[in-house]
Amino acid sequence: MNRQHLANHSVEEGRLLTSRRRFLKQLACGSLLAVAGPKLATAALRGGSYGPSHKLIALENTNTGEKLKVAFFERGHYVDDALAEISYLFRDFHTGDVHPIDPFLLDQLHEIQQSLGIVKPFEVISGYRSPYTNAHLRKQSHRVAKHSLHMEGRAIDIRVAGVESRYIRDAAVAMQRGGVGYYPYANFVHLDTGDIRTW
Repeated sequence: MNRQHLANHSVEEGRLLTSRRRFLKQLACGSLLAVAGPKLATAALRGGSYGPSHKLIALENTNTGEKLKVAFFERGHYVDDALAEISYLFRDFHTGDVHPIDPFLLDQLHEIQQSLGIVKPFEVISGYRSPYTNAHLRKQSHRVAKHSLHMEGRAIDIRVAGVESRYIRDAAVAMQRGGVGYYPYANFVHLDTGDIRTW
């Protein structure tokens, strides 16, 4: 590895660390729900009204290799620090942009995990997408929605090692909580907190 590559790598690490620190600072200041808007705030409120009092989730970002296992819901409340860590892992890896992730989306993942007895981490293929990245992807594929919920932190594309994606799809559809897309050719499932629909 040459000096120029090392220098570029160090700059990139520093930029991502700064982005993460800025995001955590926003969280500490209590500004995330304000930034995310009323839809996310509503989801955060409704998500805590049902289910177990302790929710643990394991995640792995397939683009960055980062892994996280954390309790995001405890004693009837979402854990702010855990939500910040999850949102950072879900960041747009193309731009480094971080956006709050809808806690209701995490509730969906947790319920699928419980219903299928999943012990391995959810592999996150795509979490948050900046408008720039979404527009770029739209040029490459007609399957990318212009107003994708990925841009609101309300959608995720996942798979689980050793678990057929059709089982994840079936469990998600049975929940009747939001949108479910099934992509067998690429072996992943799309989940979102929008209207109930399938494709």
